[in-house]
Amino acid sequence: MSKTVLITGASKGFGKAWAKAFLAKGYNVAATARNVETLSELKEKYGDSVLPLTLDVDKREESLAVVQKVHQHFGSIDILINNAGYALTGAIEETNEQEARSQFETNFFGTLWLTQAVLPIMRDQKSGHIIQVSSILGLATLPTMGLYNASKFAIEGLSETLAAEVKGFGIHVTLVEPNGYASNIWHTGINTQSNPVYDGVKKAFAESETSFGNVEATVPAIIKLAETEHPPLRLLLGKIALPFVKHNYEQRLKVWEEWNDVSVEAHG
Repeated sequence: MSKTVLITGASKGFGKAWAKAFLAKGYNVAATARNVETLSELKEKYGDSVLPLTLDVDKREESLAVVQKVHQHFGSIDILINNAGYALTGAIEETNEQEARSQFETNFFGTLWLTQAVLPIMRDQKSGHIIQVSSILGLATLPTMGLYNASKFAIEGLSETLAAEVKGFGIHVTLVEPNGYASNIWHTGINTQSNPVYDGVKKAFAESETSFGNVEATVPAIIKLAETEHPPLRLLLGKIALPFVKHNYEQRLKVWEEWNDVSVEAHG
């Protein structure tokens, strides 16, 4: 019996590449997008193996309804890939209330609603794998990406906790943490209204050397992750990821150790 994968944000980027890969491997795929017409190519090629669905992950009731539709249609949900999201770019001071709330509604709360919706199904199955698309910016930050960074940090905390809570039900949780990739997220994101006092920070960031990965190159890693018996809690993607995160954590440890006497004394 074919396993079923539910992928959000499947109209482009990682979601589209991964949906195609799972379908090519014989999986059933429920693919969601805000505009379901963007999924017509998948439906035409793979027929009944794909279920295209309209979904705005910001809407909790819509997310719950979509999960029920997928379960009723395919009879199971073996893998959930929470991929839907976008990037808000701009200095923290520049960010207005609606921009901040919208970034969290999609990136964090959208992930939460889908996760909550599949858990009862996976518990009844006594199996399942929830794959949360985070970022290396959920482990270490870059300037002018503050709210995006924060939303991914929130997903990290949510998912690490979830993994401990559902382990006994046969449910696995993995945080996928890509470095920068040449995907649509940087072209379809939102920019804050610019404040010239941050022009220097933005210029320095824009001029920094960056090597963007190829989205298609992630496919074997995601398939291997989905098919391994004991998936890791975290999986970095890209050659920049580990050096970037390792340097950041080495600096954290150094400062924590330097201030440890103060920390210990504060215990009382």
